[in-house]
Amino acid sequence: MRYTDFLARSSFSKEELFALSQGNLVSDPPEEFVRLPAPPMLMIDRVVELERSGPRGRIVGEQDIHLTDWFFQCHFRGDPVQPGCLGVDAVWQLIGLYGAAAGASGSGRALGCKEVEFAGQIRPHDRVVRYEVDIRRFSLLKESGSAVAVGTGKVLVDGEVIYTIRDAKVGMFRGIAYPDYPAPSANSKGGIMDRSSL
Repeated sequence: MRYTDFLARSSFSKEELFALSQGNLVSDPPEEFVRLPAPPMLMIDRVVELERSGPRGRIVGEQDIHLTDWFFQCHFRGDPVQPGCLGVDAVWQLIGLYGAAAGASGSGRALGCKEVEFAGQIRPHDRVVRYEVDIRRFSLLKESGSAVAVGTGKVLVDGEVIYTIRDAKVGMFRGIAYPDYPAPSANSKGGIMDRSSL
């Protein structure tokens, strides 16, 4: 699809999200176009709602649960449960996708959240996890090329709210990508990122 079509989308299929994670969904992407994590870290099977209204918006994604999902095989033996941190990461993934769909470019990075509350769990015989994120602020900082999005997410399993993630924040930064992995290069080491532009 063309970049202008990407910016106008209100939903994405599993195949489109996978293509975005591989870097080949958009035929004419801007420089340093945002990517989603690739499977198995891609925690979303489809985006069913994407609304933008100035600095606010909403994005809703869904994840199908399977008995054989990789995290159930190791977390924990004899007590399989999807790690709560993966639900938080799914919310960050959706916020990053929202930023890209709102015109941001650069590498997306989770910057934290104010509060996480767990009231339930995701087990192997559940069916669908729904991630609902209300974006309360999106800022595109043209001078630095950075962007930031902040939203509050709810995680539901088969219709029941089981987690709440308040004020989850994602920044999109230019110039930090590491496309020549695994070769040592300018961006091959981590450390503190410059957040002054946010």
